[in-house]
Amino acid sequence: MRPTILAIESSCDETSASVISNGKVLINIVASQSVHQKYGGVVPELASRAHQQKIVSVVEDALTQSNVRLEDLDAVAFTRGPGLMGALLVGVSFAKGLAMARNIPLIEVNHMQAHILAHFIDEQKPSFPFLCLTVSGGHTQLVIVRNYLDMEIIGETQDDAVGEAFDKAAKIMGLPYPGGPLIDRYAASGNPRRFSFPGADMPGLHFSFSGIKTAFLYFIRDEKQKDPAFVEKNLNDICASLQSKLVSMLMNRLQQASRQTGITEIAIAGGVSANSQLRHALKETGVKLGWKTFIPAFEHCTDNAAMIAMAAHYKYLAGVFVDQTVAPVPNLAL
Repeated sequence: MRPTILAIESSCDETSASVISNGKVLINIVASQSVHQKYGGVVPELASRAHQQKIVSVVEDALTQSNVRLEDLDAVAFTRGPGLMGALLVGVSFAKGLAMARNIPLIEVNHMQAHILAHFIDEQKPSFPFLCLTVSGGHTQLVIVRNYLDMEIIGETQDDAVGEAFDKAAKIMGLPYPGGPLIDRYAASGNPRRFSFPGADMPGLHFSFSGIKTAFLYFIRDEKQKDPAFVEKNLNDICASLQSKLVSMLMNRLQQASRQTGITEIAIAGGVSANSQLRHALKETGVKLGWKTFIPAFEHCTDNAAMIAMAAHYKYLAGVFVDQTVAPVPNLAL
């Protein structure tokens, strides 16, 4: 069985389409939305409108560049959630309409599971079971991955996600959106020991980032009262100190999870897995503790349809399809 599948990703502010055939991703088209930059964050209504404007051309480009015709498709896949309701609806509606028109199966994909399965797009694939730290703007999770379709969340944030903490801290400092990558860039030239920030001690394998976010807000407010130019004068050191604390919070929990589960095949996934310090910390810790570590390619860290396509490939092989007589509404749950 060598299915050819068109996959659509529209959970937030990236309109993406990918074609996968026989488990190999042929093309991955991603159209970003610059409209949100002047608002300092994603505006859901603007995101859904941008998806409507771009989805047809993005799908056409994916099919054309992969040299695949509509009649060659064996199924259509889409992101069901989690994500923004309006943005998800655009992808859901388009995918269902195309699948019904072609009379082919429809496959729904969980966005967070797809981030994990991005590790199977390229070579150097992890072996089961492996432990994955999935980190993004909306989620922070520790997941045991037993096989392609069997995953268990063993720890997660109890409030804010680490990616949201990065972006909110950047906004507090007056940096443009998206701020997380900018913090990473400035941190490279800073002293990570210059400033200290508190981290919450949560039970079990859970995370909490609301406390450090609030502490950072008050820190910047108080220092700017003393010197209005404090951020500009100390930007690199502030970014390095904050990033070092956030990465250490993630790595401490990851090490704890490895000890408790006995799993030493360790992966990271999600948008924050593009962070250079986190990637370095994982490699360094892996060497120290004897882990086999896996880090996705940069283009497969952020939201993209290639990861949706890979998840859909395994669901197709397992015969897991959507009942098209029932409307597949977006799922905002984890």
